[in-house]
Formats: sequence, C-alpha cells, structure tokens
Amino acid sequence: MASLLPKHTSLSHAKQLQAHLITTGQFQFPICSSRSKLLELYTLSLDSLSFAIYTFCQILTPSTNDWNAIIRGLIGSPSPTDSFLWYKTMVRGYYRVDALTCSFVLKACARVLAFSESVQLHSHIVRKGFLADALLGTTLLDLYAKVGDIYSAERVFDEMVKRDIASWNALISGFAQGSKPTEALALFKKMEIMGFKPNEITVLGALSACSQLGAFKEGENIHAYIREEKLDMNVQVCNAVIDMYAKCGFADKAYSVFESMSCKKSLVTWNTMIMAFAMHGDGCKALELFEQMGQSEVNPDAVSYLALLCACNHAGLVEEGYRLFNSMEKSGVTPNVKHYGSVVDLLGRAGRLQEAYDVINSMPMVPDMVLWQTLLGACRTYANVEMAELVSQKLTEMGSNADGDFVLLSNVYAAKERWADVGKVRNAMKNREVKKLPGVSYVEEKGVIHKFYNGDRSHESWREIYAKLDEIRFRIKECGYLAETSFVLHDIGEEEKENALYHHSEKLAVAFGLISTSTGMPIQVIKNLRICGDCHSVIKLISKIYDREIIVRDRVRFHRFKQGSCSCRDYW
Repeated sequence: MASLLPKHTSLSHAKQLQAHLITTGQFQFPICSSRSKLLELYTLSLDSLSFAIYTFCQILTPSTNDWNAIIRGLIGSPSPTDSFLWYKTMVRGYYRVDALTCSFVLKACARVLAFSESVQLHSHIVRKGFLADALLGTTLLDLYAKVGDIYSAERVFDEMVKRDIASWNALISGFAQGSKPTEALALFKKMEIMGFKPNEITVLGALSACSQLGAFKEGENIHAYIREEKLDMNVQVCNAVIDMYAKCGFADKAYSVFESMSCKKSLVTWNTMIMAFAMHGDGCKALELFEQMGQSEVNPDAVSYLALLCACNHAGLVEEGYRLFNSMEKSGVTPNVKHYGSVVDLLGRAGRLQEAYDVINSMPMVPDMVLWQTLLGACRTYANVEMAELVSQKLTEMGSNADGDFVLLSNVYAAKERWADVGKVRNAMKNREVKKLPGVSYVEEKGVIHKFYNGDRSHESWREIYAKLDEIRFRIKECGYLAETSFVLHDIGEEEKENALYHHSEKLAVAFGLISTSTGMPIQVIKNLRICGDCHSVIKLISKIYDREIIVRDRVRFHRFKQGSCSCRDYW
C-alpha cells in the first residue's frame, strides 16, 4: 500500500486510501507502513496537521513511525514545543523511542531556542545511547550553539563517537557567533588536520572569526582555499570574504574581490562593500558605488541607506548625508530609528548639537537610548556641559544603566576640570553597581592573536613592551608631544595622568607590534572601544618616527596611520 502513495498525492486521494485501510482492517495493524506514510502526508500542511492528529488518536497501538510522523509535523507548527509534550507522552506510555524521534524533537526545540526542554532531552539521549548517531549529535550541538551555550556544545562535540562535516561546521559556527573567534579558528585548523574537507558553511564560520579578530593572514589563507576549491561561486562566501578583508583593514582587497566576482552580486554584496568604504572613512567611494548600484538596476534597501549615512558620518559629508536621508522615502524606503540615529550622529560629529537635538524631538517614533547616547558622545567631543546634562537626564529617565553613559558625562566634566561633578558621577556608578567595560586591544603576530588590557602586565613580553613604551615616550616628546590629560577622569597630578594614559591597551598593542614584527611591516590593532584622543595623537607620531603603517580598528571605524597622518583626517 505504501507504494500507492506517490510523493504528490492529493489530500482527497490520501483520505480515500485511509478509508481503504480501515475497511480492510489494515489500519489497526501494530506496524502499518502505509498508515505512517498517510500521517506524514497529512502533516506536510498546517491545514491538515489537526486531521493528522485526529487520525493518530484513532490508532489503538501507534508505532514509533506513527509518533515520529506527528512529532515531525509539529516542527513547523505555531507551537513547535508541543513536540516535546508528545515525546514525554510517548515515553510515559512505554512506546519505543528511536534516534529519529529525538532528532525531530530537538529540531522543534531549536526553532524556538527552548533551552530547558533541550537539556532534558539531552539527558534522555545520553541514557538511551543515541549520541552515537552523528546526525542527532550534530542537531544537539547546533541547538546549544544557537542558544549561546558554547560550553555544552563543545562537550557534546567531544563526546560524539562519530563526527561528520555538519558537526564540525555547527561548532565552528557556534564559536564564531558566540564571540569565541579564537576557538573557531583553532577548530577550523584541527578539522583540516583530522582530514575533513571544509565546505561553504565551514569557511563562512571561519571567515566570521577572522573578521572579529582582524586576523588578516588567516583570512587570506582561507580565501586562497576558497579559490582553489571554487567555493567563490557561492555569493554568500564572496560576501563573507569582502567583509573579512574590510574588517581586517584592507578595503582595497575587499573591492578587488567585489570587482572580480564570477557569481552574480546580490543586494547584500553591494551593501557589504558600501559599508566597507564607510568603515574606512571613504565616503566618496561609497557614494560612487551607490550610483553604480542604481545603474546595475539593484534597488537599495534600508541597509543600503544606513551604510551610506555611516559613510557620510565618517567622512564629514554632512550635506550629502542630509540629501540621502531626505531622498529615502522617494525611493520607497521608510527611515527607521537607525537612520535617524545616523543623522543625529552626522550632525553631532559636525558640532551641530542643537540641530541634532531638534531631529530627535521631531522623530515620528519614540527615540531609543542609542540616539541619546550618540548625542551624548558628541557633547563629549565638543565639551558641551549643558547639553550633556540634559541628555544624561533623558537617559536616566529611560532607565539606562550603561557604563558608557556615565563615562561620557564624566569625560565632559573632566574636560572642564569639574572634579566634584566627576566624583558625583563616579559615586552614582558605584551606587548603581555599574561596571566600566575594560579597554581591550588585539594584535596578530605570526598567526597568533595577542590580547592586551589597560595597564596589562600579564603578557610574557611585558618587560620588553614597557621598555619600548619608555623609548616611544622619549622620542615623541622630542617631536613636541604633550599628553592630552583631559582624557584621564581623576583629579590627580599631571605625571600620574600621563602614566595612566601611557598604559592604554592600544599603546601596549602597538609597542608589542614594534618589537615583534620586521622593520617596515604594517601593524594591525583591533580595539573593543573607541580609540581615545591621546592614543590617536601618539600613534600618529609613532607612524612617522618609526616609519610604520599602523591600522587600528576601533568600535566605530578604521584609522590608518601613516607618516604622521590618519585616514580619518582627525574627524571621527
């Protein structure tokens, strides 16, 4: 009878076959493959899922395949976790559960990130010995990765008897998406050593890790593999390569990949390249690319305009940014809160704080905290105490407890040497248990990522690093350098302030780069926060004195220092 159920059987035909099974007495057989096939057919459509459940309830002794058919159908339903309730009923009724049953329930839980149900199911899978099933182990691993429990994902991976390319991919992607890029790259290398051949999904995870770390050499090696294996026929892979080169500091290499693509460029491709130029402060090239995009008959979306507005922000193209913002609705794209945020940023960077404030108040939607935080950052840049206090009050009313808000207000007061007010902000941070996010910088050397905190002495070469910093301090002072001590938020002596400034994480990273790389080689630094003004001034001088190109990617953009100048033209 199962052979009478072709793939595209209609629902009415299926019901006729069901009637035949009932009238001939076959429907109640303990194991009836035709009945299970009918249930599977009914569950293919949400409209007939309820009928599938009704049919199931007429079965006196449903088989494992019957249960599996219903549980599988629930994966795509509005209530996928109902599959877990069916599973529990199945277990309590002493029906035989197989690896396929567990796999379907896991997929349903993964769809809605049902963590507690997944943990319970995991214990059942281990007790029943199903973890030997590679597909089931991969599904479980993937679920843990998606809910952010990387430790459990790694534990499942280690316990798996047999691993396939999907299981490796799931953990690599989980590490990359779970802010563990170093672990993702280490696993990628281990996978190759173990003889598994990376595919499109593998390289997407590895490229994401390279992008986060700014690991250019690793990314370049992966790109070479992609070309060798012709994986660049996949547009998603090409987009990831463009993004990797851009975030590693090489917009020119990103553009070379963009231009030489053999597969058709998607909207994401254009947006990725426009954002690459934006991060590198090349607003003119971003605008040129936007024009080419129109000529290629690719319609921009909200992301396109956001990338363009960011490009105008970083390049100081205020009027161009305004024009783009006002042209959005004519192109059929309605501005959202992020676009308004970019306009506020655009005006704030240019010192037009009152106009930025007016834009926020004229918005058709309720402004979020990010908008006010953006304006507060501009108040810090232009030391506007009155506006900073007003914006800070707005953020307090909205319930903000972000460390950056307090730090920015402290910065404004410190710039005016209002130490009593700095103290009040510091006390408020203590009372509200606000923790300041520590500054962290990364630098890659011979494929190894080195991590530095402010005042860090944990690195094995810390003595050599600090000796180099002393040398740098002496040489830049000969060039007329004066420490910008307004960036230190304490009422202490000038010498103590200068020492505090001199141990910022990005300075430690640059000093390490100078002692660990060959003369003339570029130094690349990734920082989790915005680069401070003093570090910016110091690194400009270092690039000239030591004849080094130094590329710093901070939280907002790239700074390319060369011969005493920065690509941002001191506008960031």
